[in-house]
Amino acid sequence: MPHDPETSETVQPAAEQREDDRPLRSAVIVNPNRVEGLDELRQEIADTLAEAGWPEPAWFDTTAEDPGTGQARQAVEDGAEVVFVAGGDGTVRACIEGLAGTGAALAILPGGTGNLLAANLGIPTRSVDGIRIALERGRRTIDVGEVDGQVFAIMAGMGLDAAMMDDAPTALKARAGSIAYVFSALKHLADDEMRLEVTVDGTTRRRRARTVVVGNVGRLQAGTNLLPDAEPDNGQLEVAIIAPRSLKHWVQLLWGVVRGKSRVPSREVVRGREISVVSDRPQPRQLDGDVIEPSERLDVSVRPDALVVCVYQPDESEDLAEGGPRKG
Repeated sequence: MPHDPETSETVQPAAEQREDDRPLRSAVIVNPNRVEGLDELRQEIADTLAEAGWPEPAWFDTTAEDPGTGQARQAVEDGAEVVFVAGGDGTVRACIEGLAGTGAALAILPGGTGNLLAANLGIPTRSVDGIRIALERGRRTIDVGEVDGQVFAIMAGMGLDAAMMDDAPTALKARAGSIAYVFSALKHLADDEMRLEVTVDGTTRRRRARTVVVGNVGRLQAGTNLLPDAEPDNGQLEVAIIAPRSLKHWVQLLWGVVRGKSRVPSREVVRGREISVVSDRPQPRQLDGDVIEPSERLDVSVRPDALVVCVYQPDESEDLAEGGPRKG
C-alpha cells in the first residue's frame, strides 16, 4: 500500500475508513474542460472539507497528455485516502486506472455528458452531494474490467456502440447531452453485421451481431437499464450480444430495455470472468465511452474487488444506489 512520506501511515481499507472518524487525507482531480464554475467548485470543496475538520486537499488538473491516470497515482503516492474526481466518465475512468488496487477511495463529482458510473452508484449531479457522501464514509469495493491493460468500471463495447461513441460530435454533446448519441447511432443502423466468436469462461458461441457490450454495471441514460442483472461486486461481468436485424427488432429491443426486462428480443446475455470476442474484421471498440484502437478482438478479464468507491449509506445494501435520494 502507498505510504505518506511524512506520517508513514498506509491507506486504510474501505471497512476501516467507514468505522474511523478521524479526518482523512484527500486530493481533487479536475477536468477543467468538463467542469463549469471551477473557481466556485474549488471554494466549495475547500470550505466543506475544512468545516468537517479534514486537511486541505491536494489539487490536480487533467491535461490532454494525461487525462487523470498520472494525477491519481501521484495523489495516492502523496498519501491521499480519498480522491475526488470532477469530470465525465472519461475522466473518471482515467483516474480509476491510477486508483485500482490502491485502497484509496474514489469520490465522484459528476461533470460530463453521461455520468453513468455516478448514476449506477446513486450519486446525484450536485457536487456538494458528492462531497458529503465522502464525508459520511459510505464505502463499497467493486470490480473493474480490463482490456489490453486498460481498465473500465461501466462497460466495454465492440461494434455499433463504439462507432456511436466515436461519431458523436463533441460540440453536440456539450449542447444536447446524451441526445448526441442518438443522432450518431442513426448513422450506423445500416452497418453490416459482425460475424463473431464469443468465448465466455471457455464456452464459445458463434453469432452474428451488431454490437457486443461487456458490462460491470447496467444502467444507462434516462433511467434505462441495458443489463438489469449486472452486479459490480460479484467478480463477474455481463456479456450482451445484441443482434437486431430489422426495424421491428430494434423497436422490440429498445422497448424491452426501457422496461428493464431481463429477457429482451435480439439481446442474449451471459455472465463470466474471462471474455474473448473475435470478429471477422476489425471493429471500433470503447471503454466507458472512450474509443480505443479498432481491432478484430476484444479480450476482457475482471479484477475483483479492485476499486473502493464512496457511496451513500446504507453502503451494505445489495443495491449500490439504495441510499440515494428517491426520485418522483
